[in-house]
Amino acid sequence: MTKVSYLNLRRKIEIEENGIYIVFGVTRENRIRLLHFSALPFREEELRFPEKEDAEKMLEEGFQPVQLNFSGYDRPFERHGNKYVVTAPGWSLKFAGMEDRRNRQGRYLVIREKCEESGAFVESFYQFYSGIPVVRIWQSVRNEGAEDQTLEYISTFSCSGIGKGGEKKALDKLSLLIPHNGWQKELNWREYTLCELGMPDMQKTVPGRSSKTVEVTNTGNWSAKNYLPMGCLRDRETGEGLIWQIEHNGSWHYEIADQNGYIVLNLSGPTEIQSHFSRRLKPGESFVSVPAAVGVFQGRADNGFAALTRYRRVLRRRNEDNVSLPVIFNDYMNCLFADPTTEKEFPLIDAAAEAGCEYFVIDAGWYADGDWWDSVGAYEESRERFPGGLKEVTDYIREKGMIPGIWLEIEVMGIHSPKVKEMPEDAFFTRHGKRVYDRSRFQLDFRCQAVVRHADEVIDRVIRDYGVGYIKMDYNIEPGIGTERAADSFGDGLLQHERAYLKWLDGVFERYPDLVVENCSSGGLRMDYALLSRCSVQSTSDQEDFRSYAMISANAPTAVAPEQAAVWSYPLKDAGREECVFNMVNAMMLRIHQSGHLAEISEQGFALVKEGIGCYKAMRGDIRRAVPYWPLGLAKAEDDWLCLGLWNPGKQKGYLAVWKRGGEETEKEIPLLPEDMGTYRRMGVPVENSHAPGKDVCTEAYRRESTGQERKEGIFVHQIYPREEESRIRSCGGVSMVVRFPDEIMARIFQVDIR
Repeated sequence: MTKVSYLNLRRKIEIEENGIYIVFGVTRENRIRLLHFSALPFREEELRFPEKEDAEKMLEEGFQPVQLNFSGYDRPFERHGNKYVVTAPGWSLKFAGMEDRRNRQGRYLVIREKCEESGAFVESFYQFYSGIPVVRIWQSVRNEGAEDQTLEYISTFSCSGIGKGGEKKALDKLSLLIPHNGWQKELNWREYTLCELGMPDMQKTVPGRSSKTVEVTNTGNWSAKNYLPMGCLRDRETGEGLIWQIEHNGSWHYEIADQNGYIVLNLSGPTEIQSHFSRRLKPGESFVSVPAAVGVFQGRADNGFAALTRYRRVLRRRNEDNVSLPVIFNDYMNCLFADPTTEKEFPLIDAAAEAGCEYFVIDAGWYADGDWWDSVGAYEESRERFPGGLKEVTDYIREKGMIPGIWLEIEVMGIHSPKVKEMPEDAFFTRHGKRVYDRSRFQLDFRCQAVVRHADEVIDRVIRDYGVGYIKMDYNIEPGIGTERAADSFGDGLLQHERAYLKWLDGVFERYPDLVVENCSSGGLRMDYALLSRCSVQSTSDQEDFRSYAMISANAPTAVAPEQAAVWSYPLKDAGREECVFNMVNAMMLRIHQSGHLAEISEQGFALVKEGIGCYKAMRGDIRRAVPYWPLGLAKAEDDWLCLGLWNPGKQKGYLAVWKRGGEETEKEIPLLPEDMGTYRRMGVPVENSHAPGKDVCTEAYRRESTGQERKEGIFVHQIYPREEESRIRSCGGVSMVVRFPDEIMARIFQVDIR
């Protein structure tokens, strides 16, 4: 196409904030269009049209900042398949004004649009955060007409023209990072070209407008059972990138589609086609979309994840737990496996305290004499398991200087629970007139006041009677598309329940602001920032093999702020030295979720656990301020070598976890610094390489002070866990080091300083 724009706008609104460049255009027909959303400035010639008529058509049909679909409205323009372009009345909304101001977080925009025919009045909200290249976006639609309207779809964010810069076509250069997720297979990021995902450039003479979309969707109450509610698009030619997270604890959808030669990204919550959602809006009624955060970056995707990490820290509820990062012991994984008793707990409590743990959590099973799965719900202690009462155990935990915690699964009720008969029928999800079962449990509906009273009573009782300060809030079922009770659709019932559950959780924190709640859903199956903006700890997995856990651990900061990501360390009774070290390294860059039979492991193994916890306590002040980076790229399940870095820019200090999981190589070159610190690449000579205990291995230069003395400056790296006579760093030069791991399974933690 010829590089001619032909834009004929009535008004152009240009926004530059925190390194984000946004351009809206208001057409001659008074329709507002989102023309640009990027880390690079807008160049009008990038919107290429062969003829003036093509430009007018594209601005009429496309580039809407919000896609909105009501039932019963025509789509007058060409639209293939189910993709959310040319939505109606979305395409015909008219610009109705704009608000631009600042609040405590940063800049705050509101774009208003309306449609006289349908009565739709839409407000698009853009919240910026000072110094962070991420915007939080949500939509509100109100029916200002005289008739009922049925909402089938509303986007949270809709952006057209992605990849329009540079010389190459977008389909030839865009790649999508998709976070596959699943039980014991969490955080499995893969990068694909759009061609590999089935969108090759096959329309050479006419602008692309196929029926093909790339869809990433969740339907149900496990928000991350198949994918994380995230994604990342990279332009391999210009270096631009978009990264996003959909902040919802249920059904969500995003798609990448083509429209008249341009690539469109749509993010949303539940939809009618994908998740059985629709909502009837009576005159005067409103609906607010699921929020999403969208960030921009240049270069490696690491830069996008760093921006999201900073954003997550300002988004979440303020709490002491994410400042002090106490070490958690939980008796479940490769330990008691939900079979606790007083006799088993006491030696574990002693060992956990000696090792340096600060929370001690009693996991599932404490309320049932035998099998507990289908009787869960009453949460009354089992005297068979705890003859002296559970309080005897929690009191002993406190005597040992730790805060006690217990396991709950408050959103479900086992089919054989005595509480089931006490609950009204509207306490349970129903479809087609029947209660919804999953794995011998009922799904409770938090819109029901009896459910809220029950949940409040359980929380108040366990805090009052047992003095717990930590709750592992688990969730182990999937109730499907939703409930029909008091809802316009199954998906509408699910959405209402999920928002009611968040409201209930807010109420718990209002009553108990110091309570620590761990968000767990069979591990990491609800890793979303609707919940993590409230809960301070996230279970990352139920993975039982420490070697497989390394990938999950290495990638955890993509989805969760490092100080919120709980990772299991569970040395087995017969574990050798390197296995114990590997287990500890899995957890030490994030939140230690210690387990394993600490009272029964070898003396050497226990010493390594204790050393690791002590080292972690020296690191954790940096972890809560650090941003992640991946010197070897995001980890893959098949990788032999993995590496996660955390960098604290305020201290010019970082940490590297390096894992080896087999393979022929005994040495690996590891870059030391994040990509955007290229100014330090000049500090590459000479190299001091010493294997003396406690001696730094460094790349150094010399600077002569005004006193005439020389002072070392440079990049210093040394191993901090475990302590051992032989350094595992063979040499380093420039901004890389070479680690030497001769054994099949090995892992180490290194500290990097710039002086």
